[in-house]
Amino acid sequence: MSEQKSALLVIDAQESFRQRPYWDPAEVPLYLERQQALIDGARAAGIPIVRIFHVDDEAPFTLESGYVRTLEELRLESDVTFHKHRHSALVGSGLDVWLVENGIRRLIISGIRTEQCCETTTRHASDLGWDVDFVSEATLTFPMAHASGETFDAAAIRKRTELMLSGRFARIATVEEALGRKALAA
Repeated sequence: MSEQKSALLVIDAQESFRQRPYWDPAEVPLYLERQQALIDGARAAGIPIVRIFHVDDEAPFTLESGYVRTLEELRLESDVTFHKHRHSALVGSGLDVWLVENGIRRLIISGIRTEQCCETTTRHASDLGWDVDFVSEATLTFPMAHASGETFDAAAIRKRTELMLSGRFARIATVEEALGRKALAA
């Protein structure tokens, strides 16, 4: 397998989510530790870090709200920042153009929410031909209730996301596995 340029995508790791009623701090410390390890490892390896913020017309996701900023606990100096208005970070943000212009062929996916923007971006990227590592331990989500009344905790949602992505759209990887793969920095 030939080496290829990689980029770390940190999707929607923003204060906006802390303002939502479903924000559940239970899994936040582990997520922050794993996300920071991924950021620090990518920086040390010379892998470009791409910060992506979700922006829309509803508070707390408006730019005017002041919450469209990196979670306060994360030390994240990105090489580039994009604003997205859809679930996939590749729709209308300019990210796809930047990736192509910079010769990026492999994406490392992390951020918030596991089953929404992270999974959607992963599927979209795979369909467009990028090689994708999905680092589920560096993603965060929250419990969700099904129409039947059954509630799925974050671990169940993460497991289901891994099941749907693995071998079809992405390689499921730990932080260490994603950083250890042969890849070229930008």
